Amino acid sequence: MTIREGNGQVPINQAQNGRDPLKFGIFMPSVSSNPNISRYKPVPDDWTFESNKQIALAAETAGFNFIFPISRWKGFGGDINYHGHSLETMTWAAGLLAVTNKIEIYSTVHVPVFNPVVAAKMGATLDHIGSGRWGINIVSGWCRPEFEMMGIEMLNHDDRYGRTEDFIKILKGLWTEEPGTFDFDSPHYTIRGGYVQPQPQRKPHPPIVNAGSSDAARDMVARQGDWSFICPTGFDDAELIAADIKARAAREGRTVRVVSMLQPIWYNDDPQRAYDEKDEVVAQADWVALNNWADGLGMESGSFDQHTREMLAFGAGSPPLLGSAEDVAEGIAEYYRRGVDGVLMAYNRYLEDTIKFGNEVVPLLRKMGLID
Repeated sequence: MTIREGNGQVPINQAQNGRDPLKFGIFMPSVSSNPNISRYKPVPDDWTFESNKQIALAAETAGFNFIFPISRWKGFGGDINYHGHSLETMTWAAGLLAVTNKIEIYSTVHVPVFNPVVAAKMGATLDHIGSGRWGINIVSGWCRPEFEMMGIEMLNHDDRYGRTEDFIKILKGLWTEEPGTFDFDSPHYTIRGGYVQPQPQRKPHPPIVNAGSSDAARDMVARQGDWSFICPTGFDDAELIAADIKARAAREGRTVRVVSMLQPIWYNDDPQRAYDEKDEVVAQADWVALNNWADGLGMESGSFDQHTREMLAFGAGSPPLLGSAEDVAEGIAEYYRRGVDGVLMAYNRYLEDTIKFGNEVVPLLRKMGLID
């Protein structure tokens, strides 16, 4: 695949009707056995905090814009006990914000687990630790065994998104209104004299992301979110999802940006090796763990309805980008052309590939005009 440039072609970010440059980040290994639901795991213990710290520092050096964690409370069994080790993501973010200087760091919060006043206070504190570099990825919650473990009742799918919308409204109110004056009433929450002080440094508030592809999720993020986090099956699916979410937001008089999961593998000396490695991931799939994970998604999430089990084995459904560094750069550019505003990447070798991406792919993205 050849990068399209020259012949007087306008750089991508100037040719796309004034769109902002692409944002790129990492879907971090804050859980074990990430990203693949497979026995193929070249770096088995990259879930540790020390490993996450080294990856975050390498990402900051390489110019990445942000990092996201996965939040889990219980593993999915199988030989690998997929996501059986996990770091809680509010405290994870606090540690990483304290040792970095530029990169944005998000927490992933399950709405059923957190009181919104507590989450708002913790979030404001994290924002101060990072001098305005913290954001929140809000998840309505789909993994029934996790919440049964805690004695938390699972609402039906659409009611979960109604509660999530109330949760976000409360965060925004506590972060933006005069402390002590915020009241809120809904079937899910009652807040009287809501008070968070200090409020976040970032104005009007830290960025809010939601991951969901159902109609209820898209409507909710159109009304309340800043970013919609998607996992398409490929370019065409990404274009359809991004256009739909942006159209829904436009009807609300808002702008919502779209960030997509991706999983690149590239070898400049032998691009075929990337395809072979993907095949090896699927060949070593842990089908027990995958079925436990996918069965919960199918019943409760609605976010992966178009994915096959084989697609889920590789990167938990992340679209692959395979070949050489140029192939990866061109693939990212194509997602941007299709309306995706940011990419969130997972790697088979997180630290090594983060450094390698900075050395081999970032210069190509800059040359293409995709990033600053």
